[in-house]
Amino acid sequence: MSKQKKHTLKWVKQTLELKEDHNWKSEPGTRIFVAGRGAVRFDVPENWHFQPQEKSFQFTDRKPPHDDCRLEASYNLLPPGEWAEFPLVPVLKKLVKEDERNPIEIGEVVKLNRQTARIVWSQMKFIDPIENREAYSRICIGLGSNVQCLITFDYWVDDAEKFTPVWDGVMNSLVLGLFIRDPRAGFALPD
Repeated sequence: MSKQKKHTLKWVKQTLELKEDHNWKSEPGTRIFVAGRGAVRFDVPENWHFQPQEKSFQFTDRKPPHDDCRLEASYNLLPPGEWAEFPLVPVLKKLVKEDERNPIEIGEVVKLNRQTARIVWSQMKFIDPIENREAYSRICIGLGSNVQCLITFDYWVDDAEKFTPVWDGVMNSLVLGLFIRDPRAGFALPD
């Protein structure tokens, strides 16, 4: 009888020197986050704290516990198939309605159609039970190029003016399934 090895997957954070003629572009004051060689890509404020989680990636405006917001992203690689008919809007509505934080207000669903992806998001307001304070949670589901992502962003209602542009930047820069062969160059080429 042979022993089976247990594998514990760990995220690997790697900083590479970019080539002089690299193709990476982001808005001023942001840096580019890429997971899975391009499975998910978006811009985040350049000075935010990054902390990989077991199954996701987390960004905060300051190092916890002194943070006022949390942006978290995860993704799954899907098997080849026809995903164009997957009911993103009903799934998102159900997810928000059944959130364990008991939403006191639920926003409309916003749809973003990209050339290779469908993205939907909504916002809910809830009362944080620890601080007894109103907070927003924005929840995004994206589907494209056989990649599914979930992005959440939690922040205090009082900070909406400061953090709404961060969410807009993430949504505007979100790209799914544009795989990068050489991250130092930033060009998407077929493997």
